[in-house]
Amino acid sequence: MTSKERMMCALNREKPDRLPVSVHQWQGYHLDTYLDGISDVEAFKHFGMDGQIQYFEDMGQFWLVNADYTKASTPEWRDEVEVISKDPENRINHHTITTPEGVLTYKTGGDRKTTWITEYLIKKDEDLELIRKYMPVPQLDLKSLEEFYAKVGDAGIVRGFVWGDQAGCWQHAACLMDITQLIFKAMDDPAWVHELMQILFDKKLRFIESMKGAKFDLVETGGGSSSSTLISPTLHEEFCLTYDRKMHDALHSFGFKVTYHTCGGTHGIEEHIVANGCDASETLAAPSIGGNQEPWDYKKRIGKRLALIGGMDQFNVLTRGTPATIRRQVHTLFEKVGYDGGYILSCADHFFETPVENIQAYADAARECVYP
Repeated sequence: MTSKERMMCALNREKPDRLPVSVHQWQGYHLDTYLDGISDVEAFKHFGMDGQIQYFEDMGQFWLVNADYTKASTPEWRDEVEVISKDPENRINHHTITTPEGVLTYKTGGDRKTTWITEYLIKKDEDLELIRKYMPVPQLDLKSLEEFYAKVGDAGIVRGFVWGDQAGCWQHAACLMDITQLIFKAMDDPAWVHELMQILFDKKLRFIESMKGAKFDLVETGGGSSSSTLISPTLHEEFCLTYDRKMHDALHSFGFKVTYHTCGGTHGIEEHIVANGCDASETLAAPSIGGNQEPWDYKKRIGKRLALIGGMDQFNVLTRGTPATIRRQVHTLFEKVGYDGGYILSCADHFFETPVENIQAYADAARECVYP
């Protein structure tokens, strides 16, 4: 099988020739620091792994190290950036968004690895109206994506997002206001939070409509703020499941497979994840790496109803472990999670300082895991 065939077979909850092995969004920092700046496609090929190649253009993620803020601007939503610091290890940007009816501000910090929010956009209830009326929604450039898809070829699958700071409505909202305040607001004024969710959902649906015919093998939704490490199953059911299901139905209507991202926080929301209609659940994360149940315990609860992605502790095992430790963990995950197919072995999340010899040991061990 080619890498693309192997990954798609697993996403169809079937048994490929061997265990697919991948990482979650190969980071530019690691490629530049440890692999002489090669591309993510080249890195997957170098280690003999199965690529998950992320397409980021037109998706609107602020957290990309090289995010182009000018693309988010329109005459009615002018995002003007004051660069406080250009230091690659201490990037500081202050944003002022000017609309016909008012001004919004937010601030970000960053380094060579990622970007984070230091001041949130939503500061008062009335800000919802400016977001509703003026926050722009881009259109996906299908031609550019088609060219990207052709470059990836059989090296793996091409993944996309639903537009926004994050793909899921709740997770997107958690990038617009502090998550603690969002949770309090959901308890004190649920109608206001539902209004915010509906605004974001309507905009995401407009973007999904532009995705018709897009060359995506898998589309990611959800986000870590919707996980049960952060919110209760009750909040998840009301403020995530309600909108996730409708979004997944829209994506399925165009023929896309959907993976639902929870950063490993799955305990107590297993049935909600199944109910939202996704095709795959990611990324499985052990308690050692911040999840709240072992991947194999989640597998017992989910069974074969969903494909599963993840499982490898990228810090304590992949980065700090010995080749023997890595090999042992790979085989454990194969035997306890991937035994009946429908599983893509991947890192639970990003890594930055992982030795290349450990990555090679990881890839080599996974290729030993062959289905009968």
